[in-house]
Amino acid sequence: MAPQQPRAGEAPAASPAAGGPQVWRRLLARRAALTAGLVIVLLVLIAAAAPLLSAIEGQDPTSYHNDLLDSAAGGVPTGSFGGVSAEHWLGVEPGTGRDVFARLVHGARISLLVAVGATLVQVAIGVLLGLAAGLGNRWLDQLIGNTTEVMLALPTLVFAISLMAVVPPGFPRPLLLTLVIGLLGWAGTARVVRAQTLSLRQLDYVAAARLAGATRWRIARRELLPSLAAPVITYAAVLLPSNVVAEAGLSFLGVGVKPPTSSWGQMLSGATTWFRADPMYVLLPSALLFTTVLAFTVLGDAVRTELDPRAASRLRVGTARGGSGPSNAGPSGAGPSNAAPSNAGPSSAGRGPSEEATA
Repeated sequence: MAPQQPRAGEAPAASPAAGGPQVWRRLLARRAALTAGLVIVLLVLIAAAAPLLSAIEGQDPTSYHNDLLDSAAGGVPTGSFGGVSAEHWLGVEPGTGRDVFARLVHGARISLLVAVGATLVQVAIGVLLGLAAGLGNRWLDQLIGNTTEVMLALPTLVFAISLMAVVPPGFPRPLLLTLVIGLLGWAGTARVVRAQTLSLRQLDYVAAARLAGATRWRIARRELLPSLAAPVITYAAVLLPSNVVAEAGLSFLGVGVKPPTSSWGQMLSGATTWFRADPMYVLLPSALLFTTVLAFTVLGDAVRTELDPRAASRLRVGTARGGSGPSNAGPSGAGPSNAAPSNAGPSSAGRGPSEEATA
């Protein structure tokens, strides 16, 4: 029997989520997503090869070069464009003389590692608590729900600054940044997972697993997690650029990464007093930070579109309505035409509901 077509004005049924190979093909077909992915891969390679790149240049991010600074001008690098030369490809820092290229590539490691690590912490806590709330009893659901609302209402920046300030200085700052950002940002993931779990637990295959005697942990692991992969990956793709900005903001405020460890936010914090004398020292970390956030945002939006089957469904509905609008209008344009279709026989008007269903 031929598949039933949706009637005019009806929304078609949502298509199932696309599989992994199909999603990859669609992402590769998007020029913006492909460009963003290539930029992210390049940034990851630069971060991974930071020691090698600085060794090729012959510099390291902690050495001072006071001989390249003009002490009479307050520590401004000598030469043009912040002291760019064959030995210092992007010049040196004002006031310290440290190599800018070496600090930028090593700063990429901190920014990406903290952002990815914080996202993993947020996703792990959010998925665990969201599943517990969706599959647990009413008391547990209410407890986790109230905790989630409190975490969403907290002034995250104020709490992050407070936590970073009270931790002893000997604690590794990149690890501390990862934990603080992750522990303060899991609430959104928990809310998404809980809503999806409450919807999925009503489906037949989950009810069949429950009737077969499967435990809640087995149901969560075998039945729910595969269906939760798409929304969780989508939300994680949105969290990544936010965590990059969070790390840069905390380092910019002076509570993040401490010298001599380099970070883009820390470099921007030191560049605020030199933006008139040495604009390149401000533009370089700003451009890298902007490019990273933009690439993650564009790729995350493309992933969300491809993993959300309702996006294509909404597009098809809008196209179908736009194409069928003029044909359904009557002569006066006020409503649908009462004329019967050309292939409808005279006996079709007198059939009852049961006969229409049989047909």
